[in-house]
Amino acid sequence: HTATHLLHQALHDVLGEGIAQAGSNITSERLRFDYTYGGKPNPEQLKKIEEIVNQKIAENLPVVKTIEDKAIAVKSGARANFTEKYPDKVSVYSIGIYSKELCGGPHVEHTGLIGKMKIMKDEALGSGKRRIYGKLAE
Repeated sequence: HTATHLLHQALHDVLGEGIAQAGSNITSERLRFDYTYGGKPNPEQLKKIEEIVNQKIAENLPVVKTIEDKAIAVKSGARANFTEKYPDKVSVYSIGIYSKELCGGPHVEHTGLIGKMKIMKDEALGSGKRRIYGKLAE
């Protein structure tokens, strides 16, 4: 899940705060990340997103889990998608100071364990919804 958190934050960094996660699926070899966005990222934006993710992987940032009250975690700036599925006490994963999200896990202990991420495809799923496919490699 750590790779999707890095991708999510990089999408915000490059495309703006209008991004919202709409789903994800990840294995140790690949990821799929669905998100809402009112446009289509151009090739330069996708390249920049990939570069940011790989930079954060190379920085070998620590991934720290804390248990917090959901309302306090959200108020402190943790990204919270699908808040209705979380109980009052939540797991919050921080990746250095780069990313902070509510998540059920699992995660690596530091980003260097991910290896590299390559965006293979970005496609439209419908009005305002997109999907990124990424490959993970050691």
